[in-house]
Amino acid sequence: MKKVLITGAAGFLGSHLCDRFIKEGYAVIAMDNLITGDLKNIAHLQSHENFKFINHDVSEYIEIEGRLDYILHFASPASPIDYLKIPIQTLKVGSLGTHNLLGLAKAKGARMLIASTSEVYGDPEVHPQTEEYYGNVNPIGPRGVYDEAKRFQEAITMAYHTYHGVETRIVRIFNTYGPRMRLNDGRVLPAFIGQALRGEDLTVFGEGNQTRSFCYVDDLIEGIYRLLHSDYVYPVNIGNPDEITILDFAKEIIKLTGTNQKIVYKGLPVNDPMQRQPDITKAKEILGWEPKVSRAEGLKITYAYFKNLSKEELYKKEHNTFEGYIKS
Repeated sequence: MKKVLITGAAGFLGSHLCDRFIKEGYAVIAMDNLITGDLKNIAHLQSHENFKFINHDVSEYIEIEGRLDYILHFASPASPIDYLKIPIQTLKVGSLGTHNLLGLAKAKGARMLIASTSEVYGDPEVHPQTEEYYGNVNPIGPRGVYDEAKRFQEAITMAYHTYHGVETRIVRIFNTYGPRMRLNDGRVLPAFIGQALRGEDLTVFGEGNQTRSFCYVDDLIEGIYRLLHSDYVYPVNIGNPDEITILDFAKEIIKLTGTNQKIVYKGLPVNDPMQRQPDITKAKEILGWEPKVSRAEGLKITYAYFKNLSKEELYKKEHNTFEGYIKS
């Protein structure tokens, strides 16, 4: 039986990865310090004989007994509310955490896949974004702690591959959605659905002309699984190229939820990317992958999940430092 270590395992994507690898017959070691993750996301796996959870911060030394075949590094805050609230931890998990895990991969002879992000492209001057584009990132702006942590993560991963011969894979993840997202984490899709469910007006930043491309979580997990088992060592975009403006997306959410909320406008956040659309040519050619779930289908599933949340979860307010970076 192959053994895989998944960091950030109690988070949105990490928990879905745990499900997939358990389904594929792997022994799964799930690691999370629960700074943004939630044990409820993996509660259904706790009694499984091939599942083990370890509460640990990967920025500290990591020790795993026995053989280890694969490492998937998904430990990191991923929303503006989180990484603006805990900027130092965000930088540390991308640097020290990645360094520790690469050292573990080297010692165990394991293959390691890191979760990078479309945010390495910053506010792009190339559209759609290809893997060859170097990005337009402000390292000292409010998003810099996340963007540069991920860019460093890619750099050290390639260095370990080049100089130590560690088998590595890099996935650049574009906007993803689905069950187990946190409703109030500041990302656009759960923010819109949460506002609709609470009967609030939907908040659009700027004029809503900025674009995003939303990929359903099952499609993303399939792409990651294929990349891990491929022979390709350079970054690969995984996302859905079906691009939509934020304003049109807000209108879709209002239609989906059957509510009659208004759309209200606020100033545009500093360094907010105006365009986001993956070029998935490499994923198609190398992995034989492309998204299968339409946005309409995925949104119905996601909305059904959010509708079943408790009132406590629905009305929970998280400290939003993101609001402090709105242009007047």
